[in-house]
Formats: sequence, C-alpha cells, structure tokens
Amino acid sequence: MVAIRLAGPADVGNLHTLVERAYRGDSARRGWTHEADLLDDERTSAVDLAATISAPDKRVLLAERQGQLVGTVTVIDLGGGKAYLGMLCVDPEVQAAGIGRTLIAESERMAARDFGARTMEMTVIDRRTDLIAWYERRGYHRTGEVRPFPVLVPVDFAMAVLERSIP
Repeated sequence: MVAIRLAGPADVGNLHTLVERAYRGDSARRGWTHEADLLDDERTSAVDLAATISAPDKRVLLAERQGQLVGTVTVIDLGGGKAYLGMLCVDPEVQAAGIGRTLIAESERMAARDFGARTMEMTVIDRRTDLIAWYERRGYHRTGEVRPFPVLVPVDFAMAVLERSIP
C-alpha cells in the first residue's frame, strides 16, 4: 500500500536523494524511466526542491510505502485552467508496482481541486519514445509542440509536450 502526502521542508534531503537516484547515475539504470544515458549532471538541487515545496503555485507529492519514500511528482499551476506535471519519478527498485500511476492520478485530482485545472500538461524528452508511449496509455497525447531542453547544455534532443483533460 502506498500513502500519498504533500512534501514539507523536512523532506528535502530524502527527496533530493530519490530524484537523483531515479534520474541519474548507475542506480537509475535499474529502472526504465531514467535519463542516465542522456545526461550526467545533477537533475535538481536541494535548494531548488526547497523553493518548489514552499511556492504557493506548486505542490510536491510524495509516495511512501512502509515509511520509505518511493516516489514523487511536482504539480505547477499554469493558470487558465492548466497545470503542469513534472519530475515524476519512482525509486528504480520498485518501478512497475503502480506507484507512478497512483502519483499521476493523485496529481490530477489535486490540480483540479487546488488550482481549478481542467488540463494537465507535461514535457518528455522526445527520444524517450517508450516513456511517451507509457504516458499515452495513461490518456496523454502529444500536442505537436516541441520545446528546447530547459538546461543550457549542448544536447541533440528536445522536449515533446503532452497533455490530457482531467476531471
């Protein structure tokens, strides 16, 4: 059983460890949603996570199983009835256990309730066709928009924009 709750300032250290473990380095390669073969920089910083947690237009949800942090997702109010789903990650040791699906469902409920969102948007590295297909099976679709990768490093990929209507 997974419990979902909002992150607080005391969660920053464990949250940072989870995000880096899930996205970068050899530990990330144990799962299938990592970016370790594309990027080797830090995914985020503890300072950025703390700022996100305290921002009034953002929510960081945590998934815990038996008291252990196993997943997270960030939701940002974009205004105009739209929210952004970002930094969804699940500990590589427990991927494929439904935690990602649970986090998406809860983030959509929370975005509708807290921000009045009717549409959820996300961006995914366009080379991650397996991950895009997973989101498509969850009801998301490509909008046709492609955005530059948000970090100023030389890369040969971009961010595909996906969205879906939420209840």
